[in-house]
Amino acid sequence: MLPHLSNPVPQSGKPENVCSLVFLSAASVVIGASAGMICGTFRLLLEWLEAVRTDMGVDVSLQHGFSCEGVLLIIGSGTAAWLASGLVRHFAPLAAGSGIPHVEAVLLSASPPAPWRVVPVKFVGGLLAIGSGLALGREGPSVQMGATAAHTFGRLLCLEKTDCLALLAAGAGAGLATAFNAPAAGAVFVLEELVGRFEIRMVCAALGASISAILVSRGMLGSQTVFMVAPLILPESLAKQLFFVMTGLMTGLVAVGYNRTIMTALRLAGKLPVSISARPVLVGGLAGLVVCLAPHLAGGGEWITQTAINNGIGLQQLPALFAFRLIFGALSYAAATPGGLFAPMLALGALSGLASSVVAQALSPDTPLATAPFVIVGMASMFAGSVRAPLTGIILVMEMTGSSELIMPLLSGSFAAMVVAGALGDMPIYAALRLRAQSHTR
Repeated sequence: MLPHLSNPVPQSGKPENVCSLVFLSAASVVIGASAGMICGTFRLLLEWLEAVRTDMGVDVSLQHGFSCEGVLLIIGSGTAAWLASGLVRHFAPLAAGSGIPHVEAVLLSASPPAPWRVVPVKFVGGLLAIGSGLALGREGPSVQMGATAAHTFGRLLCLEKTDCLALLAAGAGAGLATAFNAPAAGAVFVLEELVGRFEIRMVCAALGASISAILVSRGMLGSQTVFMVAPLILPESLAKQLFFVMTGLMTGLVAVGYNRTIMTALRLAGKLPVSISARPVLVGGLAGLVVCLAPHLAGGGEWITQTAINNGIGLQQLPALFAFRLIFGALSYAAATPGGLFAPMLALGALSGLASSVVAQALSPDTPLATAPFVIVGMASMFAGSVRAPLTGIILVMEMTGSSELIMPLLSGSFAAMVVAGALGDMPIYAALRLRAQSHTR
């Protein structure tokens, strides 16, 4: 059981009732399919918005100077972020941010379940915020929408509280599975991060929901991995395999810095002499400016991650790009619009892994080292160091990249990142966000 979730979904302590288990499993399949439809549509629309935004940004950037189109793009991004924040403030305050901390709070009985209206607010608000170019991910909204829809379905079936919570957790996993086309990671996320235990009812619900969600979403989106990776070449000697431990150590430090940057941005946002309604306008306008100047650097960061895997980022660009994405991501999250942390986090992990490959190559000048394995290990290590859910991170990255042959480097890097984050006393990002939200509601 994870220490930050010491009171997960209650256990009955009774032998499993066969009929009850079968009914819960069947219900999980239904809610998984529903989550797959909702979150698959969400992802499909986001991909379309990203393509449109990027095309517009490229057109503006080729004009070598500000034009009417550029000004309209900046105003449009600021307006979209303002509308997203307004939807949250007026209709569903629980839809702000990632949504994963609230799901965890519900499973800890520290917060009531979100009402059904969170789903449309998260859906539309997420499209506006992420589509405008804010450095936010689709997984947070997908997780909360899946969880809320699943819990609502459980209430409609008049299920017991424990089964409603089990469906809520399973729906959250289905949302994650759909967001990244990662069914195994969705199920493991439920068991490792949300409820903190492997128990037959929870396992059946998590697996059933993730499987049905992926079957539906793949019918809409296809089965291709999120990132394209060429055949990998790993270092042959054991000594050079230790370079991946170095990647984990470096990325563990980055993960701690990332967590603290996010929390600092949230604290400062509340102290600045800027109204809560003006905040998203300013950050959205900044996102619009980024779209005009460097359209591929806006949004969740998938282009950055893919380019890092392809070794397409120069060493001279790396420090500035990393600093920009770190600050832009923190500002985007502090804007109080719907949006997640996974994709921006993984992009920073990819950049950290790329930096570690440069160090490894300098330490081994006689042997050419492929960049992609270090980038992929950096992604998993970043997840382990920030979220403190290493199994989820490893499986998620393997499914996103199709790189199961990296299992040992992924384990090594995640282990090292966990050690660094734990030794520095850093709190897992979702636990920190959950406690912050609880302190603001008292």
